[in-house]
Amino acid sequence: MNMLNFMENIKTIPVGEWMTNFVDWLTNTFAFLFDPIKEGLGSFMSVITNGLVAIPPIIFILLVAILAFFMTGKKLGLAIFSIIGLLFIWNQDLWNQLIETFTLVLTASILCIIIGIPIGILMAKSKIAETIITPILDFMQTMPAFVYLIPAVAFFSIGVVPGIFASLIFATPPTVRFTNLGIRQVSDELVEAADAFGSTGPQKLFKVELPMAKYTIMAGVNQTVMLALSMVVIASMIGAPGLGREVLSALQRAQVGPGFVAGLCIFVLAIIIDRFTQNIYRNKSK
Repeated sequence: MNMLNFMENIKTIPVGEWMTNFVDWLTNTFAFLFDPIKEGLGSFMSVITNGLVAIPPIIFILLVAILAFFMTGKKLGLAIFSIIGLLFIWNQDLWNQLIETFTLVLTASILCIIIGIPIGILMAKSKIAETIITPILDFMQTMPAFVYLIPAVAFFSIGVVPGIFASLIFATPPTVRFTNLGIRQVSDELVEAADAFGSTGPQKLFKVELPMAKYTIMAGVNQTVMLALSMVVIASMIGAPGLGREVLSALQRAQVGPGFVAGLCIFVLAIIIDRFTQNIYRNKSK
């Protein structure tokens, strides 16, 4: 009973207020940095989206099918699925939304890879870095995805760029973890042989460790791409365009049919992206 009274008398720790003040400080202090990022990244994505939309859908579908055919070892399964799935999306008048979603996923995934692989290498090379970064990755992966939308809006307002920012936080950890794991799993004998031949640190990294770890790293990239896809759909809540906006609109209006169609289109895109990224490292491992 005394413990209960003691706990009731303790003042609530103002963690929420501290976080609000911290985000406000970041927004005000680094506004000079956030604005150019928003404008530059937004313009870059507009160029990519407009370029892909300019390609006739039937040509785009055929190119995807041909690429799928050769990436899967001249098997027809993924190529046929790609043709049927993309033709369905085109038939439902959701082609532009598909391209917008694909651009979001592509941009977010590239940024995640650019940031994640160097951090994973740092973790593999430094025990101190691994000790510090691991709990940060745990936090990034376990925090509900919707929470990331709040600082994203605070930094970049609404639109496509905050969606990329939220996806970056949510989808980067798998690439970091798998890069760290892949390098640490490289045979000690190979590392010792590289040392015996007088390899420098960079030579050992780029000619021995990264080539041996590339399949593990690609598995992490695959997970990052899929998480980026799931996040850009959620980011429709803060104005990110694409198929996610169609799902959100259907949800707000309680329209089961349009929501199911948009969800089915996302499923098609997810399967195609997943199989493509999987076959990249599977083919290399043969």
